[in-house]
Amino acid sequence: MLQKKNAVLVDGVILNGPIMDSKAGEKFVEEACKIIMEEVIQKADDVTEKVCEWRAPEALKQILDLEMRDTGESHQKVLQLCRDVIQYSVKTSHPRFFNQLYAGLDYYSLVARFITEALNPSVYTYEVSPVFLLVEEAVIKKMIEFIGWEEGDGIFNPGGSVSNMYAMNLARYKFCPEIKEKGLSGLPRLVLFTSEECHYSMKKAASFLGIGTENVCFIKTDERGKMIPEELEKQVQRARKEGSAPFLVCATAGTTVLGAFDPLDKIADICEKYGLWLHVDASWGGSALISRKHCRLLHGIHRADSVAWNPHKMLLAGIQCCALLVKDNSSLLKKCYSAKAAYLFQQDKFYDVSYDTGDKSIQCSRRPDAFKFWLMWKALGTMGLEERVNRALALARYLVDEIKKREGFQLILEPEYANVCFWYIPPSLRKMEEGPEFWQKLHQIAPIIKERMMKKGSMMLGYQPHQGKVNFFRQVVISPQVSREDMDFLLDEIQLLAKDL
Repeated sequence: MLQKKNAVLVDGVILNGPIMDSKAGEKFVEEACKIIMEEVIQKADDVTEKVCEWRAPEALKQILDLEMRDTGESHQKVLQLCRDVIQYSVKTSHPRFFNQLYAGLDYYSLVARFITEALNPSVYTYEVSPVFLLVEEAVIKKMIEFIGWEEGDGIFNPGGSVSNMYAMNLARYKFCPEIKEKGLSGLPRLVLFTSEECHYSMKKAASFLGIGTENVCFIKTDERGKMIPEELEKQVQRARKEGSAPFLVCATAGTTVLGAFDPLDKIADICEKYGLWLHVDASWGGSALISRKHCRLLHGIHRADSVAWNPHKMLLAGIQCCALLVKDNSSLLKKCYSAKAAYLFQQDKFYDVSYDTGDKSIQCSRRPDAFKFWLMWKALGTMGLEERVNRALALARYLVDEIKKREGFQLILEPEYANVCFWYIPPSLRKMEEGPEFWQKLHQIAPIIKERMMKKGSMMLGYQPHQGKVNFFRQVVISPQVSREDMDFLLDEIQLLAKDL
């Protein structure tokens, strides 16, 4: 028989035994998982469900009871909150969620996320995260093979924006290594070049790193949204004549709106000629590398010095899953970012400390994002991932063909990726001459249709003005749950929602 111990108090706090009721906690997790299964997973591909249950912010605040109180709520109340959160959240796994550059549900990736959330690891040293560090190493090695490099390095980051910032800082460090210790003082005016269709993270990164947004030179693009190499070379020469120091070119493989791919080979020629670091933001388009049919879109990417690639987009690895891959294999990442924290990265450990890769990250705590990509890749194989890419682009082609057949729909341009951009011209505007009044009225159509579809909950589709063009829809095909019928529904629904416009 166990002897009962006397209570030990420190500062009036009893220290005997745990203060958590494990059995009650396990029961709560079990019931919550049942709700997740019934309300999220089992309804993920059900087109009869709403994509969203729209409520205005003030109304939603009242429904959710957001106030946090001194005493805790009952488990039943918390479980009801879980149901409410699910009900009023956007169902990004719904086959008719076309709003962003991510969508759908991969079951293997989801299970991987359940595992990592339960284990709660941090990927910085082998001693605390042995499995996930080895997984990240294996995934990075495989991604590097698809880029076409013989060797390289890399790290998973919280978003493609962060990967682009890493690359910008890495290019600057390569250009002037002393900046790590001496800072910005005494440096020449550093200038970087990117296309006018680039992701906005390039501007943010320049601001964050102290380079300055005025030192980001935006290169003109052609009618398809691709960077014009001749314009790039002109701007590099101009910057040099002005006494500035060009150090980086950021090309884009899959622009956010139009889905354009910059001519990487020609841009690489210019970078080699002028000694510039070439970074390719392939956050969106990088997954085309998996497809033998569509990898030609990224021809020349093997000549890049660094690449950003987000498997959570086209490949459905789950947000967030974003890698920065670097051709250099001389520990440039570690040299640039290491701080040699003695309490984490001791050099006299009993194992090979080269596996303690956390010092090449700007983060300390870091999620094992590579694991969900790895588990999904193990389950589907490369051929399964390739099928996803091929099918998505085939569905995009089907939608384009249907748009061309239907009255009132007007394609912005022939897509080369999964971005399908188009106007819907309602009956009242079809006989109007294309002058200022026409474009002003057409500009108002997409927002009205978007409001109606969200309040109805039938689907979600993005729109935007772009490069002088009035608001148009951008439909993105990603999810393997999407079918031809969903493409037909999209066009039918737009016509239905706009019949009185």
